[in-house]
Order: sequence, then C-alpha cells, then structure tokens
Amino acid sequence: MRAGRIPSVAVLGNIVIIASFGPTVYNYAHIGNARPAVVFDLLARVLRRRYKLTFARNITDVDDKINAASLESGKPIDEITGKYIKAYNDDMAALGVNRPDIEPRATQHIDVMIAMIEKLIASGHAYEADGHVLFDVNSHPQYGDLSKRDLREMIAGSRVEVAPYKKAAQDFVLWKPSTPELPGWDSPWGRGRPGWHIECSAMAEKHLGETIDIHGGGADLIYPHHECETLQSEAATGVEFARYWMHAALISMNGEKMSKSLGNLVFIDRLRAEWEPVVIRAGITGHHYRTEWEWDDDLMARSAERVARWRQAAGGTLGDCIDAVRDRLADDLDTPGALAAVDEAAVGGQDVTEACALLGLLLD
Repeated sequence: MRAGRIPSVAVLGNIVIIASFGPTVYNYAHIGNARPAVVFDLLARVLRRRYKLTFARNITDVDDKINAASLESGKPIDEITGKYIKAYNDDMAALGVNRPDIEPRATQHIDVMIAMIEKLIASGHAYEADGHVLFDVNSHPQYGDLSKRDLREMIAGSRVEVAPYKKAAQDFVLWKPSTPELPGWDSPWGRGRPGWHIECSAMAEKHLGETIDIHGGGADLIYPHHECETLQSEAATGVEFARYWMHAALISMNGEKMSKSLGNLVFIDRLRAEWEPVVIRAGITGHHYRTEWEWDDDLMARSAERVARWRQAAGGTLGDCIDAVRDRLADDLDTPGALAAVDEAAVGGQDVTEACALLGLLLD
C-alpha cells in the first residue's frame, strides 16, 4: 500500500477504480465534508479524459451518531438519513461534484457484511465474544502500516479501559448487539448491527472487486477507519486492498480542527445562501489537497474576485491555458498551481473557459 501522492496514471492500466469515503448522514454537509468530495471529483475528471474509470462513493446510513439523532429527535432512522442524503447530494451537485458511478448504502449490504465477518471468523482473524464479533489484530502483522504508527506501543501506554470481552485493547468491532430501540438485523450472532469499518470493506469488495486502484478520504480517516478497513479486507481476501491512498488534509478554525463536537463548522448550505457555488469550489481548490489550512472569513470574498477576473477573460483571443492546467493537475493534483495558471492566462488575454471547465469551475 502506498500513501501520500497521486500516482502517475500510466501505472494504473486502462481501467481505474476509485473509492472515496462518503458521508455519514446525520447532519448537513460542511466545508470539511466538501473538500474531499471536490478533490476526488476533480481527480475523476482528470482520469476520465484518458482512462475508463469506475468511481464509487459509499454512504454510511447506519451508525451510532445516526441512532443518537433518531433517539433525540424521535424520528425514524430512515427519515433522518433520507433527509441528509438528499441535502448532501444537493450541496455537492451545486459545487459541481458529479454523482459517482456507484453510491452504495450500508443498510442495503448487511448480508454482504455478515458473509465477510463469517469468512474472517473461519480464517481465525475474528472471534465472537459476549454477542460481539471482533477482529483480532494480533492475527495480522500489518496492523499500523498505513498510519505509520506503532499502535501496540501507543495502546500499551494508554489508560483506556478495555472492554472485558476483548482479547486485546486494539481489537475492533465487526458486529455488535442491538437493543430493541436501535436498528438491528438477524445474524448468526443474534440481532445486531455492523461496526463502522466492515461496511466499507464489504461494499468495496462487492462493487469494485478485491483490489482498488485508488482509495481516498479525509486525513482524519487514516486511523482508525482506513487502517482497520485495510486490515480486514486483506485478511478476508489475501490480496492487497488498495494500491494507492489519497487523503485530503483537514481544515481548521481558530487553530482547532473543525468538528461537530466543537461547534465550529461552516455549513455548505449557509455558504450557498451568500456565495455562488463556483466561488465556493474555487476557494476549496485554491489549497492543495494534502495541505492543512485555516478557515478564513475573507476566503470567499477573495475567491469571488478571482472568479470575476476569469469571467472577464472568458473568450480571450490569444489561445488558451488548458495545457498548462493539465500539466499542473498531473503533478499530484496541484490545484493551486492550476488556478495560478488560469490567473496568468486571464491577465495575458487567453481564454480560460476550457481550463475552468476541467477544474469543475463553470463560469456561465
């Protein structure tokens, strides 16, 4: 497995498969959710120009946070998830994010998850305990490779209380029991629901096969989610799960990570009420996907001025800048460099329409 930079498309062959972690649908989308969506939409746009591409983005519609929202509001789970799935897709469509080729939902793949869990138990990589099924990380020596941390040392030095049914503190849940008020499905281990990590592995194998060319998501998912996803997938199939990993860095506000718990989120629907979607997308792509950045209240105003300059340059007569933009995007999806090329072309009297379209920035 390789992480960090976008691979040269030449090494991928003629068929490219991208999997990007989608939303957990219990609230509206914020700028941190939008960043990876825009990044991987742009990557798909670039690759589709030369390769046959399958792009999947899954939806987590069974989750403890969704359950909590249901209990708090008194509304059924599917009413909550249906509302926020629509809101997410509407927001992303407004930002120029194309719908994926495949958009599987976790609740529609419980049977596939159960089958994978049974396979992991049979091969000695998982065990049942007190109504739970857990992955035994000591059965797989690659635990920690993706996040590049010695996780056993970290956990050994922590003071986290270990659940009594676990063999080891780092073992993670594949299946857990559900009480009557929580959603649940019948399984060989009783009525319950899947753990978070198994959802993605099962859906990926069903729709994309055993090995993915590029797997992406936010940097906050590297550990534990992508670490555990990789571990269980490779344990189940015996082959490499993802050839390349791409992670969009986090956005912070006032020096802190944006998060729902801190209440420091910038929601897309609120930005859309004040700014054109093309302005929002330009603001997001102005930062390289692997670079963390601090939210700036003036960002949208600066982005709007930039878009206005491009519109004035649309239809320029001195050639266009599409080749320069392609070159920048081919270098690890260098969007700041690509936007700078558009800026330079606009000043020089070139047409920027085609380049902006490649970037998903529609000027009309």
